[in-house]
Amino acid sequence: MVRELTGGIYFGEREASPTHASDLCSYSVEEIERIAHVAFRHARHRRRKVTSVDKANVLATSKLWRQTVTRLAEDYPDVELDHMYVDACAMMLVTNPRRFDVILTENLFGDILSDELSVIGGSIGLLGSASVGSGGPGMFEPVHGSAPQIAGLDIANPSGAISSAALMLEELGLPECATILTAALEHTLADGARTADLGGNASCSEFGERVRENLRVQLARNDAHLELLATNRGCCG
Repeated sequence: MVRELTGGIYFGEREASPTHASDLCSYSVEEIERIAHVAFRHARHRRRKVTSVDKANVLATSKLWRQTVTRLAEDYPDVELDHMYVDACAMMLVTNPRRFDVILTENLFGDILSDELSVIGGSIGLLGSASVGSGGPGMFEPVHGSAPQIAGLDIANPSGAISSAALMLEELGLPECATILTAALEHTLADGARTADLGGNASCSEFGERVRENLRVQLARNDAHLELLATNRGCCG
């Protein structure tokens, strides 16, 4: 899910009175191009498909969004682009989520759809996020943000934080490290470790220790793989 974070209705002008309220949704071509480039670049490392989500049958901002994304897609001929209205996308995420690869959308739609995606996965505690701009540092955090009501109880699901760390490693140009960390997390879940939000009884620290154990296994496998590659290259001269 690639969501524009600094524009749209959340950052538009607001008016409020006892009898009237309005929120302005505004986007520029530059803002749309900036986030679209992110989506297309990420798609090149996945299944090479971008689904741009809008409400172009109703909203002027969505019409501009669709026009801009369609034009920019010409710079990425190796990536397939399709468009979908946000209400249709919400239904398709429930009925056939595997048809998507990279979803590109604006701020409000992305806020709602990303939370829907977390339910499909089983818990909002599973998902990480990366907030990255065109320059400068990024911010990497679980989708759910903080949960002060359970601070110190050792019951939180650390998967979102671990996934966020993997996204950070990718952004730092360390994709192999990100793959190893993600594999350790996925093996932990596949082995049946579950925190309370997933219906289990593992504490946060217990789950984290299981991930560390699987991370050691993944690192050992990776070292063995690299050693084998080095050996084979040596044999080939």
